[in-house]
This record gives sequence, structure tokens and C-alpha cells, in this order.
Amino acid sequence: MDKSAILAEVTEIISDVLDQPDLILGLDTTAEDVEGWDSFNHINIVVACEGKFGVKINTAEIEELRNVGELVELIEKKTLARAAR
Repeated sequence: MDKSAILAEVTEIISDVLDQPDLILGLDTTAEDVEGWDSFNHINIVVACEGKFGVKINTAEIEELRNVGELVELIEKKTLARAAR
């Protein structure tokens, strides 16, 4: 799965979690840019991404995420690593 496909899925997840069906995200979008994306919803977004992509994101990785692009890259890295096993 390439970055654009992952971004589309992540955008859908975030839209669902935040109940904002018309939400448009870019790789440089941060939580501060999106109304309702607080620390509670951040965890809900990560958990939903873990379920959707079949990956596990640890606490240290969550704390390092600064924007949507970093989340997309992390998911891509983890899905590629899983596929290589």
C-alpha cells in the first residue's frame, strides 16, 4: 500500500473519529489544525489505525507523531515490515 492510499484511509479514519465527513487532510496537517482533534481523540485515531492496518503503535511512537504525514510514514513502515516477515 503506497502513501497516497494510506493517507486516504487515515483521512477516512480521522473523519469518522471526529465526525467530520468533509474533512480534508494533507501530510503536513497537525492536530492543532483540526477542530476536535484533542488528546482523547488522538488515542482513538491511533487505535482505529492499528485495527485498520493490522499494526501496533507503541506509546513512544505515538508521542513522536507531529503530523499526519508522520503517521502515514509510520503505518507504511510497519505494514512493509509485517509483509516482509
